Amino acid sequence: MADLRIGIDVGGTNTDAVVLGAEGRVIAKAKRPTTPEVTGGLRAALDAVLAQLDDTTDVTRVMLGTTHATNAILERRGLGRVAVLRLGAPATTAVPPLSDWPADLRKVVSAGEAIVPGGHYVDGREISPLDLDAVRRFLDGVEADAVAVTGVFSPADDAHERAVGELIRAEYGLPVSVSHEIGSLGLLERENATVLNAALYGVAAHVTDALVTALAERRLGARPYLAQNDGTLMTLEHAARLPVSTIGSGPANSLRGAAYLSGVADAIVVDVGGTSTDLGVLIGGFPRESAAAVEIGGVLTNFRMPDILAIALGGGTVARSEGVGPDSVGYRITGEALIFGGSTATMTDAAVRAGRIPRETEGWPERLEAAILAYEPDMSERIADILQSAVAVADEMIIDAVDRMALGRTDRPLVAVGGGAFLLPDHIPGASRVIRPEHAEVANAVGAAIALASGRVDTILPAGDSRSDAIEGAKEEARARAVAAGADPSKVEIVDLLEVPLSYLSEPAVRVHVKAAGPLAR
Repeated sequence: MADLRIGIDVGGTNTDAVVLGAEGRVIAKAKRPTTPEVTGGLRAALDAVLAQLDDTTDVTRVMLGTTHATNAILERRGLGRVAVLRLGAPATTAVPPLSDWPADLRKVVSAGEAIVPGGHYVDGREISPLDLDAVRRFLDGVEADAVAVTGVFSPADDAHERAVGELIRAEYGLPVSVSHEIGSLGLLERENATVLNAALYGVAAHVTDALVTALAERRLGARPYLAQNDGTLMTLEHAARLPVSTIGSGPANSLRGAAYLSGVADAIVVDVGGTSTDLGVLIGGFPRESAAAVEIGGVLTNFRMPDILAIALGGGTVARSEGVGPDSVGYRITGEALIFGGSTATMTDAAVRAGRIPRETEGWPERLEAAILAYEPDMSERIADILQSAVAVADEMIIDAVDRMALGRTDRPLVAVGGGAFLLPDHIPGASRVIRPEHAEVANAVGAAIALASGRVDTILPAGDSRSDAIEGAKEEARARAVAAGADPSKVEIVDLLEVPLSYLSEPAVRVHVKAAGPLAR
């Protein structure tokens, strides 16, 4: 029996799907327009690749990267009501929870906020004893779908968060989001990420139910997984508990897919879609992670995300006499672009007129010329000028973006992927060369299909004689989290270990970040 994997990635314009064979070769692929409710495009792409297989029972795993969580936050739609609980009184009261949130998002999400006694200092000492009765008084007065619990310096000592989580599950029966599983040390950003995670529980359930239902409808016994922010995978059970981990899965999938298809482990990746272009950097075959707080829907968070620069340029971006975009026709491109018989000048039209033609296309230049000449002579000339200037503007946007991501290094190659990769010129300043791998148009789905499962630990440990034992404990915790995400226990490895000494503490300490990863369990 063959061991086939299906990778699916839901983008703003298209939903892509690929089937990889046991040896890692792409044996089927498809692109279908993303539908407004998203799951329709998922089903269409899945059906399209299944139709190319002789035996669908050979499919053993299906991996999905989705924009559901991101869209829910951006559109303030489908989010749950969250009771926000901070363990930190009498400290931290000067800045209440959610103080920096946009008013409309806070209104949708917050069922109430409270700061109760508890939490720790960075060296592990208690700020104050945990007051479980104060927790009960707060929860008795709110109606919520979930609870978000954030303790001060809980990545260093999670005992208070665990105790509150156990109380809530036992006495209130509500799902609980605890911050030590989600973010790193910064209190407000970690709290924000924890609240968003709790608000996304309903969205996660909708996604997982849709995927499970789609597989059942097609009688597929394949095990499903969701892609997460760092280019790795997690089981549906893990995703249901940590849905915020899926927010950056799209760009991460593209970067991992670009590395796999090109065979290049260190490069700048430019993923050109129908609506936007994402730029990232590969280091050792994995996305370079952002060192700064990440803003999602107007909220600052500090969970791990790939370092991505997004610009408003894609195949569906509208070209005008005064410039390019930022608006795009998106998934309507096949009905609105000039080359498809529409009346809107897009970057796809501009690229084709400049001689940049996608692979596996015939007659596009002739179709475009016919569409332009169908207008009155003055209008035809004007449209031709708009398309010519649009290419120059787009090239400058790409050159500037590459320069910003390269950080002064010009020796890296550039890997061009995405359905709109043909928009890019063959020579780009700031990159040593431009690589256009086979199957580049579905690199994001390939990235989902090849991904490993991973687990992370970000904590503070003593720097004295017990340091080595403490680091080994952190490694074991990272391995356990990778296994919980779906990794094969016998093949999990530590792939990243970072130690940062912390100054100005009463006792010497180091901040330790550990990442473990491994192939999926069979």
